[in-house]
Amino acid sequence: MIPITVVDVRDAEPYVLEVLRSGVIAQGPMVKRFEDTFAEIAGVKHAVAVNNGTTALVAAIQALDLRPGDEVVTSPFTFIATLNAILEAGATARFADIREDDFCVDPDAMAEAVGPRTKVLMPVHLYGQTADMGKIAPIAEERGLALVEDAAQAHGAKFDGRPAGSFGLGCFSFYATKNITTGEGGIITTDDDAVNEKLRILRNQGMRQRYEYVMAGHNYRLTDLQAAVAIPQLAKIDQITAKRKENAATLSEGLAGVPGLVTPTELPGRSHVWHQYTVLLTEDAALTRDEFSAKLTERGIGNGIYYPKLVTDYACYQDNPNVIASETPVAKRVTEQCLSIPVHAGLTDDELATVVGTVREVLGA
Repeated sequence: MIPITVVDVRDAEPYVLEVLRSGVIAQGPMVKRFEDTFAEIAGVKHAVAVNNGTTALVAAIQALDLRPGDEVVTSPFTFIATLNAILEAGATARFADIREDDFCVDPDAMAEAVGPRTKVLMPVHLYGQTADMGKIAPIAEERGLALVEDAAQAHGAKFDGRPAGSFGLGCFSFYATKNITTGEGGIITTDDDAVNEKLRILRNQGMRQRYEYVMAGHNYRLTDLQAAVAIPQLAKIDQITAKRKENAATLSEGLAGVPGLVTPTELPGRSHVWHQYTVLLTEDAALTRDEFSAKLTERGIGNGIYYPKLVTDYACYQDNPNVIASETPVAKRVTEQCLSIPVHAGLTDDELATVVGTVREVLGA
């Protein structure tokens, strides 16, 4: 089986051993080093490490002091953590349709979804390419809205040279399948000194200093062991991204012209980091998306459907008054057509050729 993703953290061994020998395995100097390095990558003043990507989203929204009924406008085509974080932070979620060319929220639809209770715009930078921040950021500024970027899949991605996570509050995940991983972990990026201080207090049980409690907080801390796993990866982030870009280009070239298969593109002005390589199976394809997925699995090609439903389609949310669903036809169609195939940095040339050949064979191209 050629897997959809591969985790390789062998370079972390000396850093992990350093932590173990130090005796400081909870949040400590390695977390600080991780934060400083990531802040530089994201082009911001501050990066606050937390225990996972969902926590990053929750804490970012909590730091904005929303009141019950205040709304966050986001995409319905995303991992469920996006919605769960909004609800956990006590806000109401409203949704805008996406664009098919980048799988991200449509700025025009987002603008239309803004209402009198809207306080936050939350674009999701899906699959490794940013949303259209050239249009979304001005909407937030003109309407006095906070901007929270769900950048869980976009480590190092850029829009017009500006890194993901530098437009507002950036929320990243370091789950095991991400381009950079700590196993579980997250980080929030910001240029706002006051928000940075509040996030650091929030993640540490509401303490400014030991036993000086200034707000109701949480245990959102990351450990030094987890930070140690990420640090050598951050040193190679350009190399990792370059390999993913090279693999994506090979896939796109090899799969060009297959009937009914739409390959993803890196849009002008954006720097795609290819967390996933996601194709669409249209009505012109020889197989349905699900049939295609089954055939690839039979032939040893790992694949994944990210995501098979809109977040609003699950029964557990449909009677929730804080989940305001709307018609999002593009997003709905994409859930029925999308499939991701291997693009990770561990692929060999032979494996890439096998992926291309198998896809073409299965689709009769």
